[in-house]
Amino acid sequence: MQTDILTSVILPAALFLIMFGMGLSLKWVDFSNVLKTPKAVAVGLIGQMLLLPIVAFVIAIALQLPPEIAVGLMIIALAPGGATSNMFTYLAKGDVSLSISLTAVVSLLAPFTLPVLTALSMTYFMGQGTEFSLPLGKTITQLLVITVIPVALGMLFLKYWPNTAAKIEILLKWFSIAFLFLIIALITLKNANSLGSFFAQAGLATLLLNVIVLILGYQLAKRARLNQAQAVSIGYEVGIQNGTLALVVAGTLIGNATMMIPAVTYALLMFVSGAAFGWWLKKKQSAL
Repeated sequence: MQTDILTSVILPAALFLIMFGMGLSLKWVDFSNVLKTPKAVAVGLIGQMLLLPIVAFVIAIALQLPPEIAVGLMIIALAPGGATSNMFTYLAKGDVSLSISLTAVVSLLAPFTLPVLTALSMTYFMGQGTEFSLPLGKTITQLLVITVIPVALGMLFLKYWPNTAAKIEILLKWFSIAFLFLIIALITLKNANSLGSFFAQAGLATLLLNVIVLILGYQLAKRARLNQAQAVSIGYEVGIQNGTLALVVAGTLIGNATMMIPAVTYALLMFVSGAAFGWWLKKKQSAL
């Protein structure tokens, strides 16, 4: 798989629009909700910022993944949630406000945590002599430009033009999901002969990561005695990551097409596992 205009121009531009759309749905009250439900937010952050990368690291070691595939898996695990996790939370009758708050907080932290931990992962799995690098200062700046700044612009737009923002936000929310489908379809078509190889290299690892953390996130919330709606939200926030951002980091910022493979297989599988998790939750609730 090769990097091209898709990864160098289209992906970053689309991510900017997606994050702008997220900003259109955010008000300062969403951040104040973090203070109103500190326990739920703390559990969600522990699950997403700590549990998720640890599980990815263990899977990479246990399956003895090739170095670049292992780093790609870590990038997925270090990405925040997004519109897809919010959508699944809504469909599964979770706490949408908590889901949006967690997505917002982790998205603001990701430009700082993701480059540092990705660089450490590259050093661990690929060694010091790799031809690929991730300059921390430059990467943090780039991620701020395509994630945090558009979110801030979206929030300002919502403040001054709320009616227009509401209409645009709905369009961009569906655009973010449709674009991920489109980008995966384009990558799949372009690399049709290699798709089997992609799943052979990363399919099992990404499926295990997705399923394990969906369940662990949910169970972590239940063990913390959070209510069902909060547990559903945390399950999806920990279990469904921003595949577009992972593709941008691997393909655009690092420029390593092989590292994009886990993001591709993950994005194809997460809709199936996310829907299956929702079905399991519904069946579990109906049995009570």
